Amino acid sequence: MPEHMPDRSAGAEPGVPAPQRRTVLKAALAAAGVTVGAAAPAAASAQPAEPTGAAASAGASQEAAHEAAPSWQSYVQGPSGRTVRPTGIVRSSGDVTRADALLRPGGGTTVLKRPEPADPPRWPEGTTAAASSSHAPNNGNDGRPRTYDASNAIDGDTDTFWNDDTIAAYPDTLTITTAAPVTLPGITLLSNPDGFPTDFTVETWDGAAWSTAATVTGNDRVRRAVPFAAPVATTRVRITVTADQDTPKGDFTRVNEVYPGVLADDEIPRVVVDFGKVVVGYPHLRFASASDNSPGIRLAFSETLQFLTDRSDFTRSDQSGVPAQGTDQIAVPAGGADWKDVKGYQSGSQVYADGLHGFRYVQISLDALPADAPAAQPFGEVAVDSVWLEFTGYVGTPDTYRGWFLSSDDDLNRYWYGAAYTNELVTDTFRPDDIDPRGADSPTLDGRLVLHDGAKRDRDPYVGDLAVSARTLYLTHDDTAQAARNVLADLAEHQRADGWIPPASINNYTLPLFDYPLWWVTCSWDYVLYTGDRGYATRYYPQLVKVLDGWYPSVTDADGLLSKGLNNTGGYGDYAFLGRTGRVTYYNVLYVQALRDAAALAAFLGHADDAARWTTRAGTVADAVNAHLWDADAGAYLDSATGAVRHAQDGNSLAVVAGVAEAERAAAALAHLDATTVRPYGNAFMDNDTIFGGASQRVYAFTSYPELLARFEAGRADSALDQIRRTYGWMDRNDPGTTHWEGIGPDGSLYEGAYTSMAHGWSTGVLPALTNELLGVLPTAPGFASWSVRPHPGSIAWARGQVPTPHGPLTAHWQHPAAGVFTLAVRAPHGTRGEVAVPTDGRAVTVTVDGRRAWSGGRPAAYGATLQDGGGRILLNGLGPGAHTVTVRPEGR
Repeated sequence: MPEHMPDRSAGAEPGVPAPQRRTVLKAALAAAGVTVGAAAPAAASAQPAEPTGAAASAGASQEAAHEAAPSWQSYVQGPSGRTVRPTGIVRSSGDVTRADALLRPGGGTTVLKRPEPADPPRWPEGTTAAASSSHAPNNGNDGRPRTYDASNAIDGDTDTFWNDDTIAAYPDTLTITTAAPVTLPGITLLSNPDGFPTDFTVETWDGAAWSTAATVTGNDRVRRAVPFAAPVATTRVRITVTADQDTPKGDFTRVNEVYPGVLADDEIPRVVVDFGKVVVGYPHLRFASASDNSPGIRLAFSETLQFLTDRSDFTRSDQSGVPAQGTDQIAVPAGGADWKDVKGYQSGSQVYADGLHGFRYVQISLDALPADAPAAQPFGEVAVDSVWLEFTGYVGTPDTYRGWFLSSDDDLNRYWYGAAYTNELVTDTFRPDDIDPRGADSPTLDGRLVLHDGAKRDRDPYVGDLAVSARTLYLTHDDTAQAARNVLADLAEHQRADGWIPPASINNYTLPLFDYPLWWVTCSWDYVLYTGDRGYATRYYPQLVKVLDGWYPSVTDADGLLSKGLNNTGGYGDYAFLGRTGRVTYYNVLYVQALRDAAALAAFLGHADDAARWTTRAGTVADAVNAHLWDADAGAYLDSATGAVRHAQDGNSLAVVAGVAEAERAAAALAHLDATTVRPYGNAFMDNDTIFGGASQRVYAFTSYPELLARFEAGRADSALDQIRRTYGWMDRNDPGTTHWEGIGPDGSLYEGAYTSMAHGWSTGVLPALTNELLGVLPTAPGFASWSVRPHPGSIAWARGQVPTPHGPLTAHWQHPAAGVFTLAVRAPHGTRGEVAVPTDGRAVTVTVDGRRAWSGGRPAAYGATLQDGGGRILLNGLGPGAHTVTVRPEGR
């Protein structure tokens, strides 16, 4: 999200946001000949480019002080190579021997056995079935005409099923009527793998009234035997369903067969394997042997145990219409096989596998779909030698990290490297078979390194996600910055004639989002700022002009505010497809940020007129936001001027970060979020539920990221750290652990159930927040030609880290004792210059740089020292390359 903030003058009031790169835009505009305000005070004297011997000695002593600290390398989460093996067996059931052999390649085999089942009983001739509703006929998922009538539940064909027609509405009833009385000891329900009843009752008719014969709650089986307390003679059986399995295909009741009797338990042999954390790639199984009847093995994948069932928690086949029933299948040949799970059919149009998956757990079952017979059979014997994964994400090892972080807080360290690993999972090659289908394949991206949205789902690069994931990438593995460039360039190449830039390749680059073209602008500036890639800036500058001077003016009202609904944009979505229209604070403060970032990029390229025009427009929009969208009664910005009164995390946080909110409003907005959105698992993105039910209980790490920035930059480091610990601590502690979730719902749940992505690049903002804000290292000119080190220590005792730059690594290391001397060591690469801002903790202090006094007696002495943030910081300018040590001592010490 927005990285560069407007300038703040020295001596600002306490609580004013202290933007980390406050000089970026001003310096860039001045270089382009644009006047933006008074000149900064000149440095007191010329500064040495290299440290003195005393400074080098001080830096060495700091290093020695932390030799006992754990190494940052020990926190790295990625695998050491492309072959990843499971770490444990969660459970096994049915006839399975030596399940743990799957963990020891070459150490024996795991054998699954299942006898051929007997033919199930049939209802007598003349039996009929009726239902409360039935879905209309269609062509199914595979183009074959299908019906969903109640009669399908008694026709003896397990490939057909009754499907009710009231999604997520209950009760659903199925009534079976026989021509003559039958005596039933119970029934057996065979349901659909993607819609089995979880709660239901079974009633029988005694000729005058219905009697309850059995009640089932919490069912988790596709095949469920329901015995009666005693045999019942009846002519009618009624099944009343009150809850179903929640699946991506909807909460429908789907029943393939109801059998007249209690079938013997036919427990499917299963083994659940744990890979220890979410992984991504192609599963492999090596089969030593199998019986000669083509026994089927079905794999179901899940990121969490909660949603590990007979079907995967998400499959791309769900989106493409392939009738795979949510699992990947293989018919194992008698001689065994070395099988790689790749997308496609094994036999004609039977035995389908989905290929690449993101998951932590995999369930291996000896089973087969009825529709796959005779190519695959649900019985026989299979010996499995081993299971592993061909990892397709970026392999992040200690040797590949160009940036790193370490602090005195072990939790923060884990969250930083958990974010890095999450991002590695989504840094991958764009491949047609491995993306979500929905029209997302693109010849202009095929074979290119990209940043996908998620590991298991939405495997398509969205530019809004890059506002977070690209920064995470730049700060960890700069050798993959091309992944961000590839996405940004491709979207620019698909710009619409009116200037609108698509958010992703999905739907053939047509998905209408209102906010994502602004993220393309800010992400383009981020990319240039971190990499210095002038060629990219020059090549795509015309697209930037066209989107800001063409499309967004077409959706701007008379007061200068963006208004969703103008120019036929009422149906456009945003990052969460929220139903908000008109003047929305989030859109407008993001617009301010995009205009200021665009002005900085224009100045970098020497386009002074564009820079001046966009800077002026940014000020106009900011003034209009404060005039029309500030809610004085609540002390916060409205989510929208249209509809119910509510206040959103996105708009209020970005108003602070983008410099729209001055000191008093910034403090009030953050206080309002404190009072209304704090949850045990993070800060909610809305303060009430007027936009949809449960909105005030939903946490997005994506919109939490700018709030973290706002809190750090407003001098509220400890409140930022508290929010980090609640948000990322919750994700770290709960299954699947390590990786960062797409969204969190009420009581800390997965906000969209099994569909939720548990490894999402847009949720990795803790990493840039800790590096850029807590450690304090930032670029202030493209390619780190200039930089800033401005720590926000809060209650953290020390932090150290490295940031990759095109000139070489930039390192920082500070110590912040509860009372006493603050020390900061910086080592900058050649070809760069920078500034540091050190905390005073509200005390009268003496500041030295490399042993030379820079501030003393309340006055500057060198390095252009100035007091900022109401006396909370001292800014020092003009530090050259090499090692520097800055010391802050209380006066008199």
